[in-house]
Amino acid sequence: MASTTLSHAPFCVVTGGDPYLNDQAVRDLRQQAQHARPDAELIELDATIADRYAFDEAVSPSLLSPVSIVIVRNLQNADEPLGDTMVSYSKQALADPKHASIVIAQHEGGPKGKRLLDQLTRTGAYINKPADLKRTDAKLQFVTGQFEQRNRRIEPAACQQLVAVLGEHTGELAAMCEQLCFDFDDNPMSLNRVNQYLTANPQVTGFTVADTAMAGNTTGAIIAMRSAVEQGTDPIALIGALAMKLRTIAKAAAVRAGTISQAEAKVNPWVMRNTMRQLPGWTSAGLAACITQLAWADEQSKTNGGDPVYALEQAIQLIARKGKPAA
Repeated sequence: MASTTLSHAPFCVVTGGDPYLNDQAVRDLRQQAQHARPDAELIELDATIADRYAFDEAVSPSLLSPVSIVIVRNLQNADEPLGDTMVSYSKQALADPKHASIVIAQHEGGPKGKRLLDQLTRTGAYINKPADLKRTDAKLQFVTGQFEQRNRRIEPAACQQLVAVLGEHTGELAAMCEQLCFDFDDNPMSLNRVNQYLTANPQVTGFTVADTAMAGNTTGAIIAMRSAVEQGTDPIALIGALAMKLRTIAKAAAVRAGTISQAEAKVNPWVMRNTMRQLPGWTSAGLAACITQLAWADEQSKTNGGDPVYALEQAIQLIARKGKPAA
């Protein structure tokens, strides 16, 4: 990933790559900008709904500060007038970077919005392209890098195990690497230590069960749930992971409806963006039905004579159907 001094790059675009790393790059650039301009006002815009007037106002001097740090999400959704305004501002800002507001735009990658991206590139905007972690070797390199950042090493087999378990969840994979380094002094980190941690952390399996159920894969989720229980995972941990997913769905629905802001939802932008993609098909009634079913499963797990596995199966089936009755 290229580096630059923000004083020489008042307009930055983070585009494509792994969604978690994309968000991380935006956070890093924002921190650099706030360090360079501690008195600047922080403003967030969503190009899906913002227009050129909102952007002009955001980058203009205000009563609070002569400059601002403007985070623009979903650059690929900018309409033509907004895109043209951003291109013009990028040229203007690069001509006088010391007195310009800093713009950090986030583009999800892909062909949508590529024309605007090309135009901004031609103005001299700083383009940050995070790594794409679709290939296994890239994920292995990412894990190795996480340990190297902390002056630590990890055995190849241990690295492969982490990728095998958490390779589809980059944020959780990064968090696991950090936790392992914090909890253990092993250098290199061994496979036994990694397996010890993974086995002791039922949330890993819980996320797998919850993600599979949310994807509508009833059979896969039930198989994963039964395997987890057989391996000693407490059903309460699985219920907790499912409940977390439902809460995030509820928050995403509230953000989309305008009931709360994304800041009020207190959900990582990367997680919120992924959850927004899962919203189609969900209704308030369906969400309420799933929450009620999960509460019953929780009760079964805490009641003598209850059948938590059966209750979990019923909850998983309902969640996979997005709360709709069985056909």
